[in-house]
Amino acid sequence: MYRYVIADVFTDTALTGNPLAVLPDATGLPAALMQRIAREMNLSETTFVLPPEAGGDVRVRIFTPLGELPFAGHPTFGTAVVLASAGAAGPELRMETGMGVVPFRFFGDRSGGALGARMLQPIPVLEPYPRADELLDALGTRSVLPIEVYRNGPRHAFAALPDEAALAALRVDLRALATHDDLALNCFAPTADPAVWRTRMFSPAYGVTEDAGTGSAAGPLALHLARHGRLPLGTPLTVRQGVEMGRPSTIHALVEGTLDEVERVEVWGHAVLVAEGTLYV
Repeated sequence: MYRYVIADVFTDTALTGNPLAVLPDATGLPAALMQRIAREMNLSETTFVLPPEAGGDVRVRIFTPLGELPFAGHPTFGTAVVLASAGAAGPELRMETGMGVVPFRFFGDRSGGALGARMLQPIPVLEPYPRADELLDALGTRSVLPIEVYRNGPRHAFAALPDEAALAALRVDLRALATHDDLALNCFAPTADPAVWRTRMFSPAYGVTEDAGTGSAAGPLALHLARHGRLPLGTPLTVRQGVEMGRPSTIHALVEGTLDEVERVEVWGHAVLVAEGTLYV
């Protein structure tokens, strides 16, 4: 038997944000069974907490319904909040992932309700993507900025829409998008506030039709906006996601350094615990 917790991530309100299943003690579970449990939970990700091996406080494995990820934002973030809310972490937590150790700092009241955390993410790496025109065909519209891909564990492509109305009206060809292996398509649009941007993320390759809050994409988006003159580097970015799904999320990101050498990517927000139970496996 294994205990699990459901948390809503990048929100301070239950039943909004991006839901996550966490097994706080997955010791003894083989990877094949972790994958089957992730399919059973049928959320964008399920995490499994294990003893550390490389100097961290805990080690975490992350599974989508279709496979394992070395790192992702919302599942690592939500897992950290679950552990801190249960008293299994101090003011800071060092989490081992497939992309190295990810540090967290917590803020807010742990006695109940939402808890805040700040995480340092892996530095995203810009990659060429030769199938950009096919991505636009799947999107069914044009991008007002070049299609570019950043990897920080998952691989994120970014397409810029002119406004929130165009973003809300998207009807993505998910079957065509599914032919793009190991890729999440992030569509974004400006709001009246230049530091606040709206996003939607689609990734059938990762088993996610649409994601309500993509933490691993927030840092790369801040860098992408800076590279194309839409938001000065070092300016905090606020991302609103999940609106069209009825699961609004709020993610904050900050990229520091220079465009030639990014030094630091920080993402923060809140998460709230909403349920727990027992798996009889």
